[in-house]
Amino acid sequence: MRVVGGLYRHRELAWPKVEGTRPTKDMVREAIFSAISSKLTNSVVLDLFAGSGAMAIEAISRGASFGYLVDNSYDANKAIKGNLTNLKINNAKVYSSDYLVALDDLKNHNVKIDILFLDPPYKMNDYQKYIDEASDLLNEHAVIVIESDTPVKINGTYNKIKEYRYGKTFVTVLWR
Repeated sequence: MRVVGGLYRHRELAWPKVEGTRPTKDMVREAIFSAISSKLTNSVVLDLFAGSGAMAIEAISRGASFGYLVDNSYDANKAIKGNLTNLKINNAKVYSSDYLVALDDLKNHNVKIDILFLDPPYKMNDYQKYIDEASDLLNEHAVIVIESDTPVKINGTYNKIKEYRYGKTFVTVLWR
């Protein structure tokens, strides 16, 4: 797996070989970042269920100002920290904890997020719950990117909703 575009383009990324963790294919990441490219510059991103951290790293590579990466797996966090170190990325913070602990800490520090990446293990497919739990962190015009194995229906007010399918992967992009 590699970074698809931006400053770290073509750089290799390690990913944890943990059950439930699957890397987002290069083609899918390229499509996602093409869809949200106008929102990337100087954005703050939150990669919830980060796995390898590829989504936040790709965002930083393409101009995001800061990335928060959350995963409770030891192996995932080892891969994330290794990737950040190898790329010499210092504008990121890793949460080696349950996502609720990380969200509470971000709320307590009044962090505001411009782009939220949601790609939990497919068995944890309550996307509405994750959006609701992160909603206090989202800026007025935040973008939410969901990767899933089935089509996703989300309640709420969003200006634009785009849905894509890449083989067995569904990508839903929501604009507030």
